[in-house]
Amino acid sequence: MSTIAIVDFGSQVTQLIARRVRELGVYSEVFPPSTNFQAMASCETNIGAFILSGGPNSVQRSRGVPKAVSDVLDLNLQTGVPVLGICYGLQVLAHYFGVDVAQDAAREFGRTQLDVIEPSSITEGVWLAGSKVDVWMSHSDSVIGEVPQGFRVVARSADTGAVALMGNDERRIYGMQFHPEVAHTPGGREMLDNFLKIAGCTRDWTMRSFLHTQIEDIKSATDGGRVVAAISGGVDSSVASVLVHKAIGERLVCVFVDTGLLRKGEVGIVRDLFVDKLNMHVNVLDKSDLFMQRLAGAQDPEVKRKIIGETFIEVFEQEARGLGDIKFLMQGTIYPDVIESGVGGSGAKIKSHHNVGGLPAVMNLSLVEPLRCLFKDEVRLLGKELGLPSAILGRHPFPGPGLAVRIMGEVTAERVELLREIDNIYIDTIRESGLYDHIWQAFAVLVPVRTVGVMGDGRTYGYVCALRAVTSSDGMTADCFPFSEADERKLEFLAVLQKVSRAIVSSLQGVNRVVYDISSKPPATIEWE
Repeated sequence: MSTIAIVDFGSQVTQLIARRVRELGVYSEVFPPSTNFQAMASCETNIGAFILSGGPNSVQRSRGVPKAVSDVLDLNLQTGVPVLGICYGLQVLAHYFGVDVAQDAAREFGRTQLDVIEPSSITEGVWLAGSKVDVWMSHSDSVIGEVPQGFRVVARSADTGAVALMGNDERRIYGMQFHPEVAHTPGGREMLDNFLKIAGCTRDWTMRSFLHTQIEDIKSATDGGRVVAAISGGVDSSVASVLVHKAIGERLVCVFVDTGLLRKGEVGIVRDLFVDKLNMHVNVLDKSDLFMQRLAGAQDPEVKRKIIGETFIEVFEQEARGLGDIKFLMQGTIYPDVIESGVGGSGAKIKSHHNVGGLPAVMNLSLVEPLRCLFKDEVRLLGKELGLPSAILGRHPFPGPGLAVRIMGEVTAERVELLREIDNIYIDTIRESGLYDHIWQAFAVLVPVRTVGVMGDGRTYGYVCALRAVTSSDGMTADCFPFSEADERKLEFLAVLQKVSRAIVSSLQGVNRVVYDISSKPPATIEWE
C-alpha cells in the first residue's frame, strides 16, 4: 500500500492534510521532521509521495534547511518521488533551492485572491490560466520575486504579487503558499487529487482493506499469545476489541474497569453489548474506591490524567497476572489521542490522553493498538464493516478518564454523583428531542464555582453547570451546535437547553446555574480538561 508521508512542521491543520488524502483513497501518515526518511525509503515502506506541512517556523530565523527537507529532496533526485510543500513547505523549498524568502513583507491571512498565470498538471481541471480564484492563506513570510531554476510560477497573490503556487513538472516538485486542505479553499481537494495522480498512487485505502490487513497484523504481532482488552463501552474500545476478537478469538479476554467515573448505567450497557449481543466474555472489575483514593486532592488536569492512566495499567497488569499467561494489553487508542498527546510529532502537547501520554514509563504488557492510525469517523466506518450495531457506533465520545476530566478541580464522590445525574438528564433530554444523532458529542461539566441564586423565595449558593454540544467529523476541529451556522434547529435546541436547565436545577440539589459553551475547537478543545 502506498503511503503519503506528511512531514509535520507544526501547523495546526497538518492532520487535515492526512484526512483529505485518506478521503481520496490513499493511506497517509504524519511524521515528525526527526524521522529518518532515507532509512524508511530503503526498507519495505512504500512512500508514494511527500508533503511538507505548514508551520510557525521562518526560514529566515532558522539555521539552514531542516535535514528532513534535504533528505526528502535527495530522495526526489534519486527516485523521482513527488514532493508537495504547503505554506512553510513552499518557503523551505524555495530556500533550499537558493531563492530569497522575505520576512513579513507580504503577510496574508484568511481569504485571498490569486491571479492564475500558467496551466499546470497540479491545477488541471481546477483552475484556468488568466482567471482569478480565491484561496485560504495564513502566512507572514513570502517568496516575492523569482522562483528557483526549473520551476514555473503558476499563480501569484493578486494583492501582493507573492508566489502562491510554483511547480517543477520535470522533478514533480510543487509548492503552494495557500492551504488546499481546508474547506475555505475551493478546489483544494481536487488539487490534492491531482498531486496523487502525479504520484501514481493506487487508491487502495478503504476500511475493508484496512480490516483484512489489520487482522493479519494482529495475528502476527500477538504470535499465539493471549491479550487482555481494556474496554469502556465507547466506540473506540468496542471496535478495537471486536477487531482483535475476530483476529484471535478466545485468546482475547475483555476487562471492563468500573472506575467510579462512568456514565449512569454504563456497566449494564457494556454487559448487554459484549455478553448478550456479541457473545464475548467480559470480566467486570469494580475499582471505584481505588481510583477515588488515588485522585484525592488532585486538581491539575494533567495530574489527574496521569493518575488514571497509571492506575489503569496497574489494574490491568494485576488482572493479567491473575488470568495466567497474558502478554499483551489492547487499547482503543486512535490517531487524535496520539496527536493531542504530542507523541512523536512536532505539534504541541494539548493534553495527555490516559492511554497515551498518561501511560507509565515501564510496563509488563506489550501494547496492541489496532486503531492507532485511524481518525474517529474512520473507526466508525471500520465498526460498520465489523457489523457492530448503530446504537454503539453512534454513541457520543466519552473520555477514558471519564467524569474526572469533566469536573474542574478536585474529584470527590459528591461531585461525581452530582455530575453523573446532570449528564444523564442532559443526554436523555437530547435523545427524547431527536437531536442526539445530529450532535457529534454532548456532555456536561461541573464547575467548582458557587454562585448566588434564588429558589422558593430563598437564597441559594450552588455550583455552576456547563453544557457542551459540538459538531465535528474527526474530533480535530469542532463547532458548537448549532449556533455557529444558519440552522433551523437553533430555536429547537434552545428549547432543549431551557428544558435541561429547569430539570437540573429543580431536581438536583447543589446546582443553581446552567450555562452553555459556544466555543469552537480551536481555540478551545472539545473537552474542558
